[in-house]
Amino acid sequence: MAEYKLYCFAQSGNAYRAALMLNLIGADWEPVWVDFFGKREQLTPEYRSAVNEMGEVPVLKHGAKTLTQSGVILTYLSELTGKFHPQTEDERLEALRWIIFDNQKVNGFLGPFRFLNFIANPRGNQAVLDFLKGRIDNALGILDKRLAKSTFVVGDHPTIADISLVAYMYYPPEEFGFDIAKTYPHIAAWLERMKALPGWGHPYDLMPGHPLPGR
Repeated sequence: MAEYKLYCFAQSGNAYRAALMLNLIGADWEPVWVDFFGKREQLTPEYRSAVNEMGEVPVLKHGAKTLTQSGVILTYLSELTGKFHPQTEDERLEALRWIIFDNQKVNGFLGPFRFLNFIANPRGNQAVLDFLKGRIDNALGILDKRLAKSTFVVGDHPTIADISLVAYMYYPPEEFGFDIAKTYPHIAAWLERMKALPGWGHPYDLMPGHPLPGR
C-alpha cells in the first residue's frame, strides 16, 4: 500500500500541483481517480463526508491526515520533507505571496478559461472568455517580467511557489486556444527548467482520467 493517496483527475491543474510535488520529492504515492465529469462523485454525500466536505480535488491522505487545497498540500509536503521549501523567512513570505497571486490571478483565471474553452459543452460565452483572457494576459505578463530577472520565482532554486504556478501551463496549447510558451519567452524558459527536474511528469501521465470521453 502506498504511503500517500491523492484523490485527483487528469484535467485538474489544482490536483496536478500535488501530483507533481509528490513525484518530484520521490514519494511513494498512488492516484485515486475521482470521476469529476462522469459520475460527478465529488458531489455525492459519501464523498463530502468521507473525503472532502468542499466537494473538490485534490485531497491528500497520509496516515491519519486528510489534507485539501493544493497550497496546504504543497506546504505540508515541503515542511515534512524539507524539499522545495523556502530557505529563509523572507523566502517563505515571498513564496506565499506568489502562491496567493497564482491562485487568484494566474491559474485562478487559466483554469476557468480552459474549462470554458475546451471542456464545457457547449463552449463558454465568448464575452466571458474575452474577459478572462484579458486578465490572463495581465497576470502572465507580471510573471514573465519576474522570470526575466529570476531563475525561479523566489530565487535561484525551485520552491513550492514554482510548483503552484505551473499548475495549468503544461496542458496542450490547443486546449486554451493560445500558446503560453510562444508568447512569454521567460515563462517558456522557466517551464523547461521545471521540466528538467528529476521526477517531473506531465499531468496526463501522472493522473488518471485522460482522455475525456468523446475527446
